[in-house]
Amino acid sequence: MKQRRAPASGYFDDAVEGVAILLWATDPGDPVRLATPFFQAAAAAALELSVEVYFTARSVHLLVPGVAERLHAAPGVARSILDTMRDAHRHGVRFYACSDALQAQGLADVSLIAECAGHGGAVQFMSRAGDMRWRSLVF
Repeated sequence: MKQRRAPASGYFDDAVEGVAILLWATDPGDPVRLATPFFQAAAAAALELSVEVYFTARSVHLLVPGVAERLHAAPGVARSILDTMRDAHRHGVRFYACSDALQAQGLADVSLIAECAGHGGAVQFMSRAGDMRWRSLVF
């Protein structure tokens, strides 16, 4: 009989290895949609899953210094989108910028925030989405 390992998080047996999150419709022009992906990423990381967030389309603007810190999920919310991103990062979430999206948005030569782990795009995300040990979400 196969021995089951005890879940470190206490929430589930036989956990997947990680979660890959693709930010596609998370447009800085619509801040109400921006906090949730980072809350979900932080929650998954708190459950001791590896988490990677792939910024594509207009979401790559969130990686430009000064952008996310000026955005808030709703009027009157004190915490900025950058605060929620940093919370996720502190839990171990890794952020990747799509090179093609950076190019398309005119940001190819712009320095990105320190929390960005580097470039990662369609191939990296799809390798996670196709891996049975990972789950993927698209926002």
